[in-house]
Amino acid sequence: MIPQPWKNDTEAQQVGDGRGTDNWPEASGQLLRLMMNRVNTVLLGKSEVVAQTFAALLAGGHVLLEDVPGVGKTMLARAIARVMGGDFRRIQFTADLLPADVVGGLIWDGKRGELVFRQGPLMANIVLADEINRTPPRTQSALLEAMEERSITADGETMPLPDPFMLIATQNPLRDDGTYPLPEAQLDRFLMRLSIGYPSPEHEVQMLENAPPRPAPEQLRPVIVPQEWVRMQRDAQSVHVHPALLGYAVQIANATRSAKELALGASPRASRDWVRAAQATAYMEGRRFALPDDFKRTAEAVLAHRLVLRDEAAASGMNAGEALGRLLAAVPVPAPGAEGGRRR
Repeated sequence: MIPQPWKNDTEAQQVGDGRGTDNWPEASGQLLRLMMNRVNTVLLGKSEVVAQTFAALLAGGHVLLEDVPGVGKTMLARAIARVMGGDFRRIQFTADLLPADVVGGLIWDGKRGELVFRQGPLMANIVLADEINRTPPRTQSALLEAMEERSITADGETMPLPDPFMLIATQNPLRDDGTYPLPEAQLDRFLMRLSIGYPSPEHEVQMLENAPPRPAPEQLRPVIVPQEWVRMQRDAQSVHVHPALLGYAVQIANATRSAKELALGASPRASRDWVRAAQATAYMEGRRFALPDDFKRTAEAVLAHRLVLRDEAAASGMNAGEALGRLLAAVPVPAPGAEGGRRR
C-alpha cells in the first residue's frame, strides 16, 4: 500500500470518489514496455541500464554513456533511436572535427552564385555523439547551446532544434590515449551518466552462440512518432512531487556544496534534473506521484558526474560516487507524514 500523503489532494480525492486513478493510461505504459523490450533484444542482460536511459530521455535530458570500448554503448544509442522514430543523426567525434561540422555553416553554392546555409547533424530528433571525448574542447563547446537552449547559432543566426531533441553521447575512460576531458559546464548538461558494464557470462555465451539470432539496431521497427514522445515527456513532468521531497533534494544538493571532500557540488540545474528523473521513474512505473525510492534510485546517475573531488580526497582513493553515498546516508529521507501529510 502506497502511503497516501505522497499523493496530492486532487488525486487522492478523485481516487476516493471513484473519478480517477493512480495510474497513467495503460497505452503509455504498453508503449514504453514495448520500446524497452525491443532494445533489450539487442543489448542482452542490461535491462536496468536501458530503463535508466529511457527515464533520462523521458525527463527531457541527455545521456552520457561512459565505459570501456566494446560493451555496446553505440549499439544502445542506435537501438533507442530506432524504436523512438523521428530523425536520427550520428556524429563521429574525431580530433580534426570542427564546430561547423556539428552545427552547420555557410557554404558556397556555385549554381546560385551565393553563400547558403548547410544544416549540421544536430538538426535531428535524436543525435548520437559517438566518442565525444575524442574531439578537442573547441568542438565540444559547440554542443553547449544545443543541450541547454535547444537551439544553435551559426553565422549570427539562431535556429531552434527539432522537438523533441535528445543527445546520447558515448565516451571512453579518460585514461585512454587521444581523449580530452569534458568541461564541467558540459558534464552538468547531461542529466545522467551511465555505465553499461561487461555482460554476465551466460549472456556473453548467448551472444557468441547468436542463438536466438539478435536483430541489429537498424532492424528494429519504430514504436512511436516524435509527437507521442513529446506528450509522454509532458505527462512525466506533471508527476506530483511532495514538498518534503523537494526539500530533501535541495538538502542533498546543499550538502554537496559544503562537503569537505568536494571542490564542486551539485548545481541548481542538477537539483532540477534530479526531480525530473524521479518524476520520469515514477511515470515509467505507472504512478502519478513520486516516492523517496525514485530519488534514491536516480541519485548517483544524476549527481555523481557533476561533483569534483578535492585533491586530497582523490589521492585517498575516494571517488565522487562514494562521497555522494556518504551524504545520502547522512541525510534522512522524509517520512510519509512530513509537513503535515497532504498538501493543503
